[in-house]
Amino acid sequence: MTAKTNLSKLAAVLAMFAASALSAPAAMAHGAAGPLHGGVVQTASDLSFELVATAEGAAIYIQDHGKDADASRFDGKLTVLNGAEKSEAPLKPAGANKLEAKGVTLSKGAKAVAVLTTNSKKSITVRFTIK
Repeated sequence: MTAKTNLSKLAAVLAMFAASALSAPAAMAHGAAGPLHGGVVQTASDLSFELVATAEGAAIYIQDHGKDADASRFDGKLTVLNGAEKSEAPLKPAGANKLEAKGVTLSKGAKAVAVLTTNSKKSITVRFTIK
């Protein structure tokens, strides 16, 4: 191979690395870095939702591109499947970016589905698996 061919290949490889480095921060900007409250994080409709077990049931914390979203803009229902047991509870705003569902139990391996409605009547479905 000639030096010119090697330089062309090197330039192509460097261009690919540069492109991937530039796109990585943009991709991370949409999702949460990880759970902020010790729960399970899922993304839907460009929002991050963290489901956390509480003494009274469950809480969902909502973030919009890394910033707390206004929970008063949402309501809905949380359905939890623990094996053959099914429980449901309304999700109600509980200050800042937090929604609460009282009376449900989040056990390891349980599946949970939050069906949320925004104040502009947009429906968002978020599915969780408890670890």
